Amino acid sequence: MTDVPPAATPSEGVASGPAPTAPTSEPPTNPFASDPGHAEQARQIKENLKKIYDPEIPMNIVDLGLIYRVEWNETDVMVRMTLTAPGCPVAGILAEEVKTAVEKVPGVKSAQVDMVWEPPWTPDRMSEFAKRQFGYL
Repeated sequence: MTDVPPAATPSEGVASGPAPTAPTSEPPTNPFASDPGHAEQARQIKENLKKIYDPEIPMNIVDLGLIYRVEWNETDVMVRMTLTAPGCPVAGILAEEVKTAVEKVPGVKSAQVDMVWEPPWTPDRMSEFAKRQFGYL
């Protein structure tokens, strides 16, 4: 994983923005944006994922900016995420934790995790909270 200064506690907020569109070099500002029919489930997914911490960096995976996109196909969910480095030994463990957390949300039949490496993660992807905690702001 990547060296990042130690952090304190998780935050409640992540910057919001427009719903995701076609893949670009940047992840969507709000990977949890969804159609109105899934808004409450998206909120619960985000809440569940904020309980998952990178084992080497004391920050949750949402505030670290590791979640690129959450996509819906009726009751099935695809989470596109990355890690701070491609060689990270916890890739399989984190992917399983994410899948389990998403499938706990009422109305979600199944979840899949797509680990992607493009675009690569950088500290710019962190929430403002995480950037403050690590001294980037």
